[in-house]
Amino acid sequence: MKGVITGLVITCFAAILFAGAGYVQGQNVELEGRITLSGAWALYPMALKWAEEFQKIHPKVKIDVSAGGAGKGMADCLAKIADLGMVSRDINAEEEKKGAWALPVVKDAVLATVNANNPVIKGILVKGLTKKIFADIFVTGDIKTWGQVLGTDEKQPVIAYTRSDACGAGETWAKYLGKKQEDLVGIGVYGDPGVAEAVKKDVCGIGFNNVNYVYDAKTKAPIDGIRVVPIDINGDGKIDPDEDFYNDRATVMAAIARGIYPSPPARDLYFVSGGKPERKEVREFLRWVLTDGQKYVPETGYINVPDDKIKKDLEKLGEN
Repeated sequence: MKGVITGLVITCFAAILFAGAGYVQGQNVELEGRITLSGAWALYPMALKWAEEFQKIHPKVKIDVSAGGAGKGMADCLAKIADLGMVSRDINAEEEKKGAWALPVVKDAVLATVNANNPVIKGILVKGLTKKIFADIFVTGDIKTWGQVLGTDEKQPVIAYTRSDACGAGETWAKYLGKKQEDLVGIGVYGDPGVAEAVKKDVCGIGFNNVNYVYDAKTKAPIDGIRVVPIDINGDGKIDPDEDFYNDRATVMAAIARGIYPSPPARDLYFVSGGKPERKEVREFLRWVLTDGQKYVPETGYINVPDDKIKKDLEKLGEN
């Protein structure tokens, strides 16, 4: 009996070590060096949090994080200018041929936004907008007034704001509408903060933003001056109770996690490198992100990578 108990203890201990293997080994390694991250605004807040926490564990490692759009992140990592590119869209075959090596690290979504004082804001919140209406605003440009959006006599113009930089938000929003980012029409604005500010200043404005640029980091409510445009998913001309989940960040993230919010515009976010990372500090950082680092995901406004993807990520990284 004593032998059985001892065996169980050893088995349990081994299981605990295996479960934490993603980072226990890394904690015993004295790391130093510099890691550079570049790219998507969507992943920027999460990358900053991860960098802050990882550097507490490894103070001799310096992590530099800069935003500039998913296109810049992909270009920088393939050119070896950055160790890791932050990319907020799917990786295409051409990029993989060039050596793009990607790991999904979190999930979020792109949301449509309007000015809080929009002339037909009450109707927008009650009826929502269908995919076709969004396409008529952002692709064909056929919708010119807010009256056309809701079938009223309102004459104020619809002013569409899109992204001027190559970005995952633009590509993801366009994919939802069956197009590519270059097919979107509207006034081009640089970066997530730029689009949010443009919509906030324009009573007739409509745009799209990543989740963390729509909701206030402290209150978790939509930022002052902006409202989220609910999607009439089933096209019945109204926002049903199961489609009404935009009042706070936690509720919309729960809807994304459950698959209620359409995908796209829900999507995975990636760390990408130009080939499999070889430097110890980069590999340890990625391993930590996929293990201990996942505990910071919900509080920062993202959705965790599912366990099955974590397992595949660690195997891909070479830690199984």
